[in-house]
Amino acid sequence: MIIATHSGKFHADDAWAVAVLDILFPDSEIIRTRDSSLIDAADFAIDVGGIWDPATGRFDHHQKGFDAARQTGVPYASAGLVWKEYGARCVTALAAAHTGHQLTEDAARQLAYAIDDDVVQYLDLSDVGAAKNAPGGYGLSAVISGFNPNWLDEQRMGYGEAAEAYRLSQFRRAMAVLADIMINAVRYRVGALLALEQVRQSESLENGRILFLKNSALPWAAVVRKEMPKVLFVISHSIGEQRYMLHTVSVSPESFAARADLPQAWAGLRDAELAAVTGVPDATFCHNGRFIAAATSFEGVKTMARQALQAVDDAGAAGNASAPANSAEDALGQPKL
Repeated sequence: MIIATHSGKFHADDAWAVAVLDILFPDSEIIRTRDSSLIDAADFAIDVGGIWDPATGRFDHHQKGFDAARQTGVPYASAGLVWKEYGARCVTALAAAHTGHQLTEDAARQLAYAIDDDVVQYLDLSDVGAAKNAPGGYGLSAVISGFNPNWLDEQRMGYGEAAEAYRLSQFRRAMAVLADIMINAVRYRVGALLALEQVRQSESLENGRILFLKNSALPWAAVVRKEMPKVLFVISHSIGEQRYMLHTVSVSPESFAARADLPQAWAGLRDAELAAVTGVPDATFCHNGRFIAAATSFEGVKTMARQALQAVDDAGAAGNASAPANSAEDALGQPKL
């Protein structure tokens, strides 16, 4: 089987697309060319050839009249076109090889959608000029572009067979980076999928306002945000570090803003200083941002969690007490008419 893509400078979208096919068809030969006869003879033509036809392995987006886009309006380039067709199969293969878990078709499809949303669409946006490489020169598209030979390489090597072999080796290096990103994306999401039931079945403390996880490696934030509105703090056991962590629950994946913060008096303290403030001898630290703290023992961290809850309750009571009443009826707690 032959996978053809264009010669010359490569981009993240064609490198991603070819990497996907290379995972699914590892014995394929990869050629980089603009020779139309070689492109026509290939089993797959990626980002070259002027045709989009998945049934015949054609995945170009440069031809006149091409306007394919996601339902969100984000346009497709070759990364997205190949991922749309083969992403779920790639996720299934990577999950089996790197987690030992066999995904259902629906689960694989959902994970492929998530990876498109997190990674692939941005490669397409960069390729079609609809978005800048962010952040700065270290967005993924920019990093992959950096594997191209620069003008000094071209001046030194010229355009003979050795130069083309070097360009292909650089393209394969870029593919390898993107394949690692795919693998990590799949491993993380399969882990999160398998963790769901464990998080849901974890022990609830303090009338459901604290959740205790026996393994801090479990990805818990998304399910707690979506399904457990009462939980203000999460205790987890860091098995590798042999300590217990106290976490706040962020209100969104993009923010450190929490449902409730740890007490202000703990901010930035460690060891003896934190122990003196909390009365917990084995308290070890509290981040200055007040979103995580730790103690050596479960009893110690549980005491800290109860203090954090009490601080939340006290702040709420103080806020209610200081709120002005609009009428005598309000002051007496009577409903307004």
